[in-house]
Amino acid sequence: MKSESLPSSALAARASVRALTASKIRELYNEGLGRKEVLAFWVGEPDQATPDFIRQAGIDSIEAGEVFYTHNLGIPELREALARYISQLHTGIGPDEVAITSAGVNALMIASQLLVDPGDRVVEVVPLWPNLQEIPKILGAQVETAALRFSPSGWTLDIEELLGKLTPNTKALYLNSPNNPTGWTVTAEQQRAILEHCRKHGIWIFADDAYERLYFEQGGVAPSFLDIAEEGDRVISANTFSKSWLMTGWRLGWLVVPRGLVADLGKLIEYNTSCAPVFVQRAGIVALKEGEPIIARSLSRYRKARNFLVAELRKLERVEVAVPEGTMYAFIRIKGVDDSLAFCKKLVRETGLGLAPGSAFGPEGEGFVRWCFAASEERLADGVGRLKKALTA
Repeated sequence: MKSESLPSSALAARASVRALTASKIRELYNEGLGRKEVLAFWVGEPDQATPDFIRQAGIDSIEAGEVFYTHNLGIPELREALARYISQLHTGIGPDEVAITSAGVNALMIASQLLVDPGDRVVEVVPLWPNLQEIPKILGAQVETAALRFSPSGWTLDIEELLGKLTPNTKALYLNSPNNPTGWTVTAEQQRAILEHCRKHGIWIFADDAYERLYFEQGGVAPSFLDIAEEGDRVISANTFSKSWLMTGWRLGWLVVPRGLVADLGKLIEYNTSCAPVFVQRAGIVALKEGEPIIARSLSRYRKARNFLVAELRKLERVEVAVPEGTMYAFIRIKGVDDSLAFCKKLVRETGLGLAPGSAFGPEGEGFVRWCFAASEERLADGVGRLKKALTA
């Protein structure tokens, strides 16, 4: 019996999924796939492997047979270790406010699933990491933006413009600080103004704190809403082991949430990933206990790399760049570039230099490129030379 074909519309994904922006960084990556001569600065990860003592903790756990399911919210030892770690950096919290997730991006998705309904209005500070831009859209939310302003002296936020967009019908503010891609960091004074405004109007704050330990001022810890949040405030902090402990491939993150959300959060973790692997969590415990020297070395290394790269880029006529306050990225404006994806593809083809197109971070990033400077000075110098060649050709 011959079956009847379904119309093509019946075979399509949801409209909100079809409308998602495909990764322009991935598109660019495919341009250079298989080319060993490419100097790649487009991906946001350190150029060094996870330290041996962290890897060994995961190996020991596997060899001990810890390869089974565990509690949705994470093993108690890791939740307790994180509570101690966070309490040392910020205000005191308990393990019952912490949930373990399978990566920082998973933390942001699950937290969004917890609170965001289709049609809700959310506000994001941009330019912004593309994953965080698209998460609310997957859930059917309406996204509005408040744009950072660029000058070679630094990126700035118009706080009054942002507060004006945080209207009473806004469900949530998404704020990544230190910011990927710009390195801009919200000040403690701005945080207090934002929190007071959001309290008044019942707006949730989703703080993406992935780079809080890669901050080049004030002792290496960025201002946090956890420093000022009180019991009952609508504040959620998402974080990750990826950047600070050189653990990008481990896919381990966490959430700090009000206690009243934890039970429902556990349900969502169950229906998304069930739990993070135990052996990965064991590695996380060791990272927390013994990893402070790793963070200190990375911060010192990245600060030197940042200073070197910015100084070298400022020698190029068509380049404008602000000194990033945090992260591992410089967001660079190239005069005369109005299609950053095409420009970056040309860089890969003609000079073997891999940078991320600014348009990947929203329309506000067009005309810019992102450079991950978690690399040796020698590689950075080679990259600047290749960019100079491309700009003077």
